Amino acid sequence: MSSERYIPQYKVSGRAMNLIAEIAAAIERYRIILEGPDGVRLRKINHVRTIRGTTAIEGNTLTEEQITAILAGKHVAGPQREIDEVKGAHAAYEAIESFNPYSIDDLLKAHGLMTDGLVDRPGKFRNCNVGVVDGLGNVVHMAPPFANVPSLVDDLFAWLADSEDPVLIKSCVFHYEFEFIHPFPDGNGRTGRLWQTALLGSWRNEFYGAPVENIVWAHQQEYYQAIRASTAAGECGPFIDFMLDKILRTLKAKGKAYETAAAEKSSQKSSQKSSQKIIGVMKSMPDVTLTELANATGLSVAGVKKNIRKLKDANLIRRVGPDKGGHWEVV
Repeated sequence: MSSERYIPQYKVSGRAMNLIAEIAAAIERYRIILEGPDGVRLRKINHVRTIRGTTAIEGNTLTEEQITAILAGKHVAGPQREIDEVKGAHAAYEAIESFNPYSIDDLLKAHGLMTDGLVDRPGKFRNCNVGVVDGLGNVVHMAPPFANVPSLVDDLFAWLADSEDPVLIKSCVFHYEFEFIHPFPDGNGRTGRLWQTALLGSWRNEFYGAPVENIVWAHQQEYYQAIRASTAAGECGPFIDFMLDKILRTLKAKGKAYETAAAEKSSQKSSQKSSQKIIGVMKSMPDVTLTELANATGLSVAGVKKNIRKLKDANLIRRVGPDKGGHWEVV
């Protein structure tokens, strides 16, 4: 361990505290959904969407349908590297509940699973200097020298074990600091997102079945902006706010869809149920994205678009403003 401890710098804003309170209520509603008759199917769907989201952030183009086929052992036409990325993410998330999120050895195991066949030294810290590049090819951050990585990771895990902050806060701080250190030559983003979920899941099991990674992908540019804002501020408060907001959105959308469905009569057709779920989520979250609606309703993005067209044609909803930055109005 280094002689001078690497202590993360962060401020917990008033907004973060409010988000934590809302998440505590939302996770209870989400628990009811996962324990319901549709829970097993929902976990399977969310597993695919988690893989899709965390790999898509890194540029993977495979669809949910293709990923589902890959996991079923079927042949899929696509770049072999992208197929291998999906298989690696699947292996890592399949093992997530076995990881001790406070163990560096388990972190290395997770990276090994995530990047097996993709990098020269899976599960090993980098032996070269690297930078962080966003989805547009912009350099977001130059990582610390590789010689410092082992001591930085040691100190980060020591802080993680010693900190008495809520896991919701610690997981966000860890995620940002992990990306700042960038301990591996490749797979840092995927491993960092996995490890935040591992930390959250160690606190509340329901987080293992929540596709937060998919919602982060839906807000990918905000994700990089939060990293840049935190780096510029010298503390990761902006990233904490961003991640807590996306955790809440993940839980809230599914909870609102569940409440809407529970209020409907069982005799209604499934298409009507889907439309009502979409309307229910839009009322609660006017700025909801197509990806979030898909997560909330269990539909594919194409299915969401189809239902939205019907709702627009029936003059039940309307879009105000552009696709990005606009919002929905329920008439």
